Formats: sequence, C-alpha cells, structure tokens
Amino acid sequence: MRVAIAGAGAVGRSIAGELLENGHEILLIDKTPTAISVERVPQAEWLLADACEITSLDEAALQRCNVVIAATGDDKVNLVVSLLAKTEYGVPRVVARVNNPKNEWLFNESWGVDVAVSTPRLMSALVEEAVSVGDLVRLLRFSHGDANLVELTLPPEAALAGTRVGDVDWPEDTSLVTIIRGTRVLAPNPDDALEAGDELLFVAAQAREEQLEDLLSVRRPGTSGD
Repeated sequence: MRVAIAGAGAVGRSIAGELLENGHEILLIDKTPTAISVERVPQAEWLLADACEITSLDEAALQRCNVVIAATGDDKVNLVVSLLAKTEYGVPRVVARVNNPKNEWLFNESWGVDVAVSTPRLMSALVEEAVSVGDLVRLLRFSHGDANLVELTLPPEAALAGTRVGDVDWPEDTSLVTIIRGTRVLAPNPDDALEAGDELLFVAAQAREEQLEDLLSVRRPGTSGD
C-alpha cells in the first residue's frame, strides 16, 4: 500500500516508521528544508514541497496513493491537504490530524476527511479508558456514517458476562471489532463467551452509544435492583 504523509515532523516520521515496518510504501512531504531528515527514515521517499499546492501533489503522484495522512501541526494545512487529496486525486482513504479540539467539527467528509484523529481527545480518552469500568469511552471518530470507535470494559457481575457473542442482540449500526482479554487480542467469534474484565472495542453509530452502554451495564435496562 502506498501512503503519502504531509508533515515530516515528529508525528509524521513516527507514523512513517510504523507503516514501513508493516511493509508499506511511504512518501513524506514537507515544505521546510530542516524537516527533511532522510537519515531518520531512510526507507521512505522524501519530497521537499508545499502539500497545499497542486503542482507539489502532482509531483508526489498522489493519484497513486491508497492513503493520505495530513499530519502537520497546522489544522488549516491539514484540511486543505485532505480536501485536495479527496477531490482532486480521488484518494480512497484520508486521515487527518486535529491539533486544536475546537476545530474538530470541521474535519468531516465535506473537507475530504475519512478519519479525524484528535491527539488531545485521544489522550483524554485513553486516561478515561484506564480508570473507567462500565463506562463507554469514545476513542476515535470516523467522518463517514457518523460512526465512532468506542471502548467499554465489561464490569464485574455484568449482565452479559458468560453470554456467547452470537447470542447478544447488539444494537443496530454497531459492530464488535475486538475483545482484549488480559494480554490476548481476540477476533470476536459467535461462540466466544464474554467475561467480566474484557475490554470490548466497537465501531458504533453515535446515536447507538447510549443503547450499547445500557446493554453492557451491570443490570439489563429495565431490571430492578431488588
């Protein structure tokens, strides 16, 4: 898979390194000469250019990319790169970094963004995830379809503990993606039984989050505590 990353700072280089280890073809683009540090990511292609300019993106052959990641420290730049990647070059997947949470509402399909990653929001979500059991934590927002990646740790004595995944009446527009059990990462199987302490990752429509949280609570909705 060919991936272009706009922004060769610490974030862009870190992403490039991870993707290269997974066997992907990486192009790093930055307009600042001091940011072009080929020796730090020697396996990547490098381009000294302004990613907001059509001529630069032509030179980068963006139409050949499967994914574009707008990873600069400037939200305006990331939005422009995302819009150009999607509308001018038809890039199938555009991921954009949100630096200021106040701008998060702009990072949607209108600007060509498929996935918006807000570092401050993600950090706060991970803190919540580390200390919250039984509460739904939103980790990532997907622009298309108004869906989110959410996590919930199944609390002790949860109503669904011991229930087979295939027997759960999951809410509409909700998909269980992964079960993290201790050090194991499990691809959900209909015959797998849920256990208290399981970290459950879902892709869910925002409108279904409350319903999902109720389903996974200690008592089923509508049951009495007596």
